[in-house]
Amino acid sequence: MIVKNIFKWIKNPKHAVRFMLRLRISRLIPDEKFLKLKYKYLIGKNLNLNNPRSFNEKLQWLKLHDRKPEYTKFADKYEVREHIRKTIGAEYLIPLKGVYDSVDEINWDDLPKSFVLKCTHGSSSNIICVDKEALNVDKAKKSLKKWMKKNWYWFGREWQYKNIKPRILCESFIVDESGIELKDYKFMCFGGKVKCTFVCMNRNTKNGQVLNIDIYDTDWKLMPFKRYAPNSGRLTPRPRDYDKMVYLAEILAADTAFIRVDFYETNEQLYFGELTLHPQSGFGKFSPESYDYLLGSWINLPNKAND
Repeated sequence: MIVKNIFKWIKNPKHAVRFMLRLRISRLIPDEKFLKLKYKYLIGKNLNLNNPRSFNEKLQWLKLHDRKPEYTKFADKYEVREHIRKTIGAEYLIPLKGVYDSVDEINWDDLPKSFVLKCTHGSSSNIICVDKEALNVDKAKKSLKKWMKKNWYWFGREWQYKNIKPRILCESFIVDESGIELKDYKFMCFGGKVKCTFVCMNRNTKNGQVLNIDIYDTDWKLMPFKRYAPNSGRLTPRPRDYDKMVYLAEILAADTAFIRVDFYETNEQLYFGELTLHPQSGFGKFSPESYDYLLGSWINLPNKAND
C-alpha cells in the first residue's frame, strides 16, 4: 500500500522510486522487493532473481540467500583483523593506533602527524589525513558523527552490515613506492580463485584528482572494460608481490561463491585492506555491459544450478 501511494503522489515512476528509497519508510519494504526497485532505478533493468546471469544480478541473489554468520566479521573492519591474524598472519595488518566507540573519545592532540580514521561498520567512511596541521578537525568530527549513526544495511540490504557495532579505527598512514599515494589492489575471487584484479588509483580524490580503476587479468594484461570509474589510460607495472597477494587472497576467499580481497603494497611491506562481499552493493554498471555477464558467469551460486 505504501509503495502504491508513493507512485500516485509522484507522476514520474523513476522519481517515485528515488523519493521512496531516500526515506526511512523504505525500511518497511522487504529486502527482495527493495532490491528489485533499487536495481531497476540504478541499473535500468528488471532484476531476475529466478535465473540471475549477470555479476550484479548474482550479487543481489547472494545478498538474499548466502548469509553465513562469519560474513558479519568479514565486513567489520575491526573484527576482521582477528580473522586475518588467524588465517594469514598479523604481519599483514596495518598498524593500529587506536579504537574508539565514539567520536568524543578521540584525543586529536595525541594522533600522529599522518593517519587514517575509518568507521568499522560501513564503506566510504574514511578520513585520510596527510598532515594534521592542515586537517579541519571540526569538519572531520562532523563527518564521523554522521557516519557513526548510519547503518549500511539499509542502503543495499547487505545483511552482513546489519549488526556490526559502530566503532572508529585509527590506522597508520601508509604510501606505496610513489611516496605520495596508495594503490588499492582488489582481487576478485570466484569460488576461491582469483580471476581478475581491479587496481584503484587516486583514492584520496582531492585537489582535482579523479578516481581511476584499471582491470587486469591473471596474466597482468589490461581487460577492456570499466565499472563505476574511468580507466587511467596508462599501464600499472605488475606488483612486486603479485603472486603472494594472489596466494593470500585465495586463502581468504575459501568457501565463498564470490568475495573481493584487497591488498596494499608499500616499499617495505604487504598489507591487507578489506574483504568485500558485494562490491558497489551490486549496483555498479559495466561498460561494455557484456563484462557484467562475463563476470557473472564466473559465479557459481550455492545450491543453485547455473545456466
